[in-house]
Amino acid sequence: MFESLKNVEKRYNDIGELMADPQVATDYEQMARLAKERSELEEMVESYRRYRTTLRELDDARGLLAEEGQDAELIALARDEIERLEAEVEGLEQRLQVMLLPSDPADEKNVIVEIRAGTGGDEAGLFAADLYRMYARWSEAQRYKVDLLSQNETGVGGFKEVIFSVRGQGAYSRLKHESGVHRVQRVPVTESQGRIHTSTATVAVLPEMSEVEVEISPNEIRIDVFRAGGPGGQSVNTTDSAVRITHLPTGLVVSCQDEKSQLQNRARALQILRARLYAIELERQVEEQTEARRSQVGSGERSEKVRTYNFPQNRVTDHRIGLTLHRLDSVLEGDLGELIEALMAAEQAEKLSRLGDGAASAA
Repeated sequence: MFESLKNVEKRYNDIGELMADPQVATDYEQMARLAKERSELEEMVESYRRYRTTLRELDDARGLLAEEGQDAELIALARDEIERLEAEVEGLEQRLQVMLLPSDPADEKNVIVEIRAGTGGDEAGLFAADLYRMYARWSEAQRYKVDLLSQNETGVGGFKEVIFSVRGQGAYSRLKHESGVHRVQRVPVTESQGRIHTSTATVAVLPEMSEVEVEISPNEIRIDVFRAGGPGGQSVNTTDSAVRITHLPTGLVVSCQDEKSQLQNRARALQILRARLYAIELERQVEEQTEARRSQVGSGERSEKVRTYNFPQNRVTDHRIGLTLHRLDSVLEGDLGELIEALMAAEQAEKLSRLGDGAASAA
């Protein structure tokens, strides 16, 4: 079992020897690359070594139990030890199985999050603003860096659209399950009769891609500049600093106007465009493998939902995993840990199930 981990351990040891080589130690780029790879393997190797040690201890305990002439107290101790070690072996096996699951190559990337108001008018825009603040507060608690890339305000404190980046190790692995339609049920501030309204906002979480990973040819884009609108400081509303980029092959359009310089807005628009193009290509690849797959965020209709935020009941329900929390107030303050961990665990369980089905079919 876990034969492939022997190769992982060997690679881990080989990297250690390479890093001890004086010639390699002077090559800072190579050292940084090797240190990163070794760090990524370390937890798996340590778990594998602990697994082997525990198996040996379990064999010793079973051997002791099998010996003749042992007194009752020693037999009882051996049985307790066997029970403890068997539980530890089972836990380590499950942990190693999860570690060996194929990972999403984008998991460690920074992300670009796009939130758009769906059905519900001004109330949907206010809800989009609530979601933005929720993710921003969660990101800050994780010590991730949040950058506002683009916003289109409603005029009543909400957003028609807000786009921002979240930078930090593993950001995509933790936020990717937030994609979809989010539904809110509450009494809007404009409701005079106290009736509960249902509104939605869509969330798209895209891995941030570099220029090398997603190349955009200058011949494939049209760049238009215009004068920025809305509130702004010196030069924002007086020069043609806003940028609109149209990707001609796909028809995608990205506009940015929040920065003071045309160059900064252009860079941010290209950053968003690369993420969207990657998402389109990824979607195309997945659709080739599965004939029926829903799009990332759906149409924004009330019936298409991944999560409901119910204010009267102080309740948040994630419909994909059937998890309900009765602490909506703390969730909106950025306390998303339990939801995110549960969604990541569900993804791992699904991968393990598919792995088991594949092994059974092969057999």
